Amino acid sequence: MMTYMIIVGFFSLVGFLVSNRLKSKFKHYSRIPSSGNASGAEVAHQMLTHFGIHDVKIVQGQGMLTDHYNPLSKTISLSPEVYQGRSISSAAVAAHECGHAVQHAESYAALKMRSAIVPAVNFSSRIQQFLFMGMMVGFGAGSGAFGNMLLIALTITFGITALFSLITLPVEFDASKRALLWLDETGNTRGEAYDGAKDALTWAAMTYLVSAISALVMFLYFFLRMMGSE
Repeated sequence: MMTYMIIVGFFSLVGFLVSNRLKSKFKHYSRIPSSGNASGAEVAHQMLTHFGIHDVKIVQGQGMLTDHYNPLSKTISLSPEVYQGRSISSAAVAAHECGHAVQHAESYAALKMRSAIVPAVNFSSRIQQFLFMGMMVGFGAGSGAFGNMLLIALTITFGITALFSLITLPVEFDASKRALLWLDETGNTRGEAYDGAKDALTWAAMTYLVSAISALVMFLYFFLRMMGSE
């Protein structure tokens, strides 16, 4: 299990550093007004209207960087600083979440695939802790049929998590691409403001990239153990 702990520790550190960098970027660009000087809520409304989407609600959520689009309720939840702010960060984040709404309206394939496996991902996340408990009390790989079953189950659950993380990458990258194109065309962010919005969304994408690589490495670790190659 030492190899596992090293992998977890390494990616936890990398994730922490990238997350801190994202927060720093968001804070920096939140102090710079956007070209259009519209609030995040106004940007979201403008973009949805531009794409003819009238059945998506825009609400103010809680916390920092908690912005998300819920395809089940068709709701865009923006954190207070994004919802009310008139900065580059607010415009970029609001447009990015609207990018997901546009994907949903256009039946974007990767988004449909990600939504389809959410139940399996949630189940895998819940069961992993119990599988680890079994491994920790001595029923790991090489300890008989039960240990092998635990290892196979862990490999499958991490495989599902890795698949979800990998599918998430094109979903997030595409939403940012749509957001930046629309922000530039409508004048909400142009010139240096556009560069700032792109920088902020790039670091947001980095968090998903680190998560995907981490999930893939964890899957490969358990897969190789299962195949007896460690």
